[in-house]
Amino acid sequence: MLNKLIVAAMPLVPRPIIRKISRRYIAGDLLADAIAATQQMHRDEGAWTTIDVLGEFVDNRERAVREKSESGKVLDAIDQHGLRGIANLSIKPTSLGLGLDEDFAFENVRELALKAREYGLFMRIDMENSPYTDKTLRLYRRLRDEGVDNIGIVLQAMLHRCEQDVRDHLEYRPSIRLCKGIYREPRSLAWTGREEVRDSYKRLLRLILGNGLYCGIATHDDPLLDDARQVIKAEGLKPDQYEFQMLLGVKDTTRRAILKDGHHLRVYVPFGEDWYGYSTRRLKENPAMAGMIAKAVLLRQ
Repeated sequence: MLNKLIVAAMPLVPRPIIRKISRRYIAGDLLADAIAATQQMHRDEGAWTTIDVLGEFVDNRERAVREKSESGKVLDAIDQHGLRGIANLSIKPTSLGLGLDEDFAFENVRELALKAREYGLFMRIDMENSPYTDKTLRLYRRLRDEGVDNIGIVLQAMLHRCEQDVRDHLEYRPSIRLCKGIYREPRSLAWTGREEVRDSYKRLLRLILGNGLYCGIATHDDPLLDDARQVIKAEGLKPDQYEFQMLLGVKDTTRRAILKDGHHLRVYVPFGEDWYGYSTRRLKENPAMAGMIAKAVLLRQ
């Protein structure tokens, strides 16, 4: 209860304190920081990464074009550092103008997807909150209908619609990152109870893997990780048919154990100056971290 109260009061917490705590979740301000984190995790643990330029809900075209340029630099860096097969790119459609104009965003995402394809790289189109779900999936289908197949989508198990979304896209054989979802959504659209969301995740994982689709099993929830291992074993899946995915700085010990067991695992590595929104969402998702905030406030760290 105390942690939840602290999370609710987070807007009152000085930004320097959030900044200090957020360093575990963010590679740094610079692309070089994300590349270094990728190289270290692959060298030390055998982990893969997906690199994300922090920023979303862009409200002008000039900024969206700038965000596209920054994502393009990620692709250049992955290629230049010989990280093909180790790192890929994640993009947020609203950072590329989806909230401004759907066709404008499509052209921006298309340009990045084609550049990634030239390098032989994969690009994940992230999913944001529910006002953008249909637009994002429509963007994905438009690209696939043009023959762009080095892209994947993200589905959020908390949303009621997700099972139908999987079924509606089976013909595309999509690569799906399955996560629980962190955006606040109304009960009319989403399950909000912990067990409800877990049950939905389990159903969706079976639907995705049962149809032979590649799945990024994106969760830190121990019961869901245990369930995923059981499904993988029951389906007789080989390591190249799925991967686990985790956030930078979250459950490092669990990550290493999964890798040690012979599974592939990809770490989400964000970087950039737009760190505040990402950090507060991470902390709201994990109220246990609120104790760290309280300690930092009291000690003026």
